[in-house]
Amino acid sequence: MADRDIFLREFRGETLGTVSDQSSADELFQNQTIRPILKLQNDLFIAVFINYVNKNKADFYSYSVEKKLQTIENSIQKDIKFRNSLKGIVMALFTIEEYDTYIQNSSSLNKRMMNLLIDRLKSQIQLFEVETN
Repeated sequence: MADRDIFLREFRGETLGTVSDQSSADELFQNQTIRPILKLQNDLFIAVFINYVNKNKADFYSYSVEKKLQTIENSIQKDIKFRNSLKGIVMALFTIEEYDTYIQNSSSLNKRMMNLLIDRLKSQIQLFEVETN
C-alpha cells in the first residue's frame, strides 16, 4: 500500500491554496488533498455533470446562466446519489492516511469538498452552453 500512497501523492501534484501554521486541520486537508484531486479529476467531473444533466435535466441547455448556476448547486446539494458518486471520485484518490483523516471529520470535509466542486463547475459554466451527448 505504501507504493500506492506514494504514487497518488506524486500523481496528484502539489498542495493548492495557502497553508500556514495557523491553518486548521480541515484547511490543511482541503489544500493538500481535496484541491489537488479536484484539479486532477476536473475533466471527469465535467463529463459526469454533462451526463447527469443529459439524463436528468432535459431542458438544462435552454436555462439562463443564472438558472444553470443554481442547477449545478442544487444537483450536488440535493441529489444524494449524485453527490455520493462525486465524493467517490474524490475519495478513490485518497491515500490510506488521508482516508483515516477524512473519516475522523467526514461531515465537515464533505461540505468543503462539495462546495469546492460546486465552485469549480460554476466557474466553468461556459462548458455547459451547448448540449453534448
